[in-house]
Amino acid sequence: MKFYLNKRLVVAGLAVGALLSTPLTAMAASPSGKPELLFDKTGQWQLPYSPVDMVQSVDGKYIYILTDNNKLLIYEPNGNLKASVDVDPGVVAIDTDARGENVLLVDKDNKSFSVYSVDFVSDVDVSGAPFKGNADAPVTVAVFSDFE
Repeated sequence: MKFYLNKRLVVAGLAVGALLSTPLTAMAASPSGKPELLFDKTGQWQLPYSPVDMVQSVDGKYIYILTDNNKLLIYEPNGNLKASVDVDPGVVAIDTDARGENVLLVDKDNKSFSVYSVDFVSDVDVSGAPFKGNADAPVTVAVFSDFE
């Protein structure tokens, strides 16, 4: 007895078998026939002012929240307030650029939008490190050149 397999039927059968063997926990059906939704609050921050708009940086490092009293609050994902910046009173919306390097602010009063770069200055402890020049110089340039 010879069996002839239709290639399309075999592929379709394998696809259906794979789907049936995959757990579908995210799409469990309720008695009403509609999919159930798992929506659990995993955190909440108490803000010092009423929020107007918010956006998260593309790299996930910062969450920018525009408030009703013309402040831009910059939070870390753990809820730590990193910085607060005053913005113009007409600013009503914020976003980040495609690379997440800049914050974009829309100002309805001035009919404009502005681009701001965001960088944080960090102190680096250089005590005990070798140096060249005046030890009391107001600026220290650190060069990391001996990586192996």
